[in-house]
Amino acid sequence: MAASHPLRARVAALLAEAGLQLDGPGPCDPQVHEARFFPRVLAQGSLGLGEAYMDGWWDVADLDGMLTRLLAADLDTRVHGWAERLDGLRARLLNLQTRRRSRVVGERHYDLGNDLYAAMLGRRLVYSCGYWHDAHDLDAAQEAKLELVCRKLRLQPGMRVLDIGCGWGEALQYAASRYGVRGVGVTISREQAEYAQRLCAGLPVEIRLQDYRELEPAAFDRVFSIGMFEHVGVRNYPTFFAVVRRCLDPAAEHGGLALLHTIGSNVSTDRTDPWIARYIFPNSMLPSMAQIARALEGRFVVEDWHAFGPDYDRTLQAWRANVEAAWERLPARYDTRFRRMWRFYLAGSMATFRSRRSQLWQVLLSPRGVPGGLPEVR
Repeated sequence: MAASHPLRARVAALLAEAGLQLDGPGPCDPQVHEARFFPRVLAQGSLGLGEAYMDGWWDVADLDGMLTRLLAADLDTRVHGWAERLDGLRARLLNLQTRRRSRVVGERHYDLGNDLYAAMLGRRLVYSCGYWHDAHDLDAAQEAKLELVCRKLRLQPGMRVLDIGCGWGEALQYAASRYGVRGVGVTISREQAEYAQRLCAGLPVEIRLQDYRELEPAAFDRVFSIGMFEHVGVRNYPTFFAVVRRCLDPAAEHGGLALLHTIGSNVSTDRTDPWIARYIFPNSMLPSMAQIARALEGRFVVEDWHAFGPDYDRTLQAWRANVEAAWERLPARYDTRFRRMWRFYLAGSMATFRSRRSQLWQVLLSPRGVPGGLPEVR
């Protein structure tokens, strides 16, 4: 039945533009099991493609390879579904990252279960890109990233450090134990906050279940945010950087320093992919360089802008290897449909970095500029 659907030829022609053959012999060629796949994909775009995969309507040996080819051929920009149009309208009319809406991603994604993330992320629960410059495994790459952040910020014993979006507390635990700083971390995920409090027990670190907008002016020497800015939303970028600025102590060396570690996009938009929005990161979006620069204007001087996006592909591959090896040990709530959803998420993320659609940036900021600049520490 799938072989004779009237829309099959149209889908096959689109795939051919990406060098893919429908039901072909190559590892990147999709194998369609259900005829409803064709109208679903043409009507719903990426949302239909991802949901059809979750439902088992199609398979492919090399999922990330196939998705990379689709992105490289720009097919995602040509097949738009109703969900994408609706998301665009919502983004134009609403602030999708208000204090109330921002908590949705904590509840639906970061509170899925620490067991899942512990199985996937490695020895350190760090849910952001590792730094693979001199690393040969995931744990070493994540430690190298944390060390890179600490060195860029010139951390010294006794400094007071704020982590906006502290996750499971690994960055603050590292900074406090290795560099002797005192820290405060905020997160909107209850699961993360409880874990981080246990991880940092005995250290001069306070973990708060709190939105960044609720932070009062405070005298911090350093502020960093690792892998959280993707949930801020372009309407709130000026507020985010205003919060960072008011949390820095004007009397600190250089007036304080701040570091932003974020995924970035090559183009300015106001929303994310509709499948990602529905199943992985609701109310999220990736910033462009232009959007970040506009929000920084008049608030900070950019001391350094470091890009290492290809390292995220390698990080994601390591996460996938970990979670695939762990599925049978995880609770039954991570059922077959969840596993397929998670595979599509990780493979699609690999594809965005491999096709250079997405970037990874570390931006080092000072409130009024460091005289003579800062020495290179990469």
